[in-house]
Amino acid sequence: MNLQSIQNKKAWEYRAYEFWHKRDGTPQEKAEKIKANPLAFLKKHQQYFTEIKDKKIANLCGSNGRKAVPLALLGADVTVFDISEENKKYALELAKCANTTIDYIVGDIYDIDLKKYGEAFDILYLEGGILHYFADINKFLYILYNLLKNGGRLILSDFHPLRKCLTANRVQFNYFDNELHNGDVAYKHFFSEEEHHNFPDVLIKSYTLSEIINSVITAGFTLQKFEEHHGWKGENIPWEFTIIAEKDRGGLKCRVLV
Repeated sequence: MNLQSIQNKKAWEYRAYEFWHKRDGTPQEKAEKIKANPLAFLKKHQQYFTEIKDKKIANLCGSNGRKAVPLALLGADVTVFDISEENKKYALELAKCANTTIDYIVGDIYDIDLKKYGEAFDILYLEGGILHYFADINKFLYILYNLLKNGGRLILSDFHPLRKCLTANRVQFNYFDNELHNGDVAYKHFFSEEEHHNFPDVLIKSYTLSEIINSVITAGFTLQKFEEHHGWKGENIPWEFTIIAEKDRGGLKCRVLV
């Protein structure tokens, strides 16, 4: 595990389980809401998950299971890969309360066992702002490519790179800055200011939109669709994006980043 991953693991294992209770309620409370309408919890990506019964889906950086559990309830065989034991604890309790099951693998995404999981999945789902946790985006995308079956689909949704230039971001303002920076773990502001000094920083790196799209193409994917999304409160600015890409059915097997 590299320095960035070690630091981010430390940050995401500090009171994360407590945070999920603060934001989402108990696993039982969250599960009842999800069971009422699992597809609705996939929000703007619902259209991509209407027919997923028996599909094998990997939810990379799947956090507290808020997407994995709805996918499992819709009939998919879901595996979460995430760095935090605290996230895993909430996610597995959430799945149990929803009367479903998910697999949850804790570890560094860079260290995924491709002998075991190579070409194992029909769909990869990544959302919620995770690319900045990976300092080598090309290596990251090659791993994703290797996880997919030929003909499999990548659904990658993340924060729009312009977002940091349009808001008062504590980490950086320079669109083309490609250095590693310390930053606040995402849920720090849910706790009192008196507690903030106890929170470990995350270590993150931002990418331009071209770097992200080109890394998808360079890894071997065929780009099918690119969408930009409004702000969370309807602001008329680019806040998030979604990339839909496919691993060609006749594509190379087990591509390796040299």
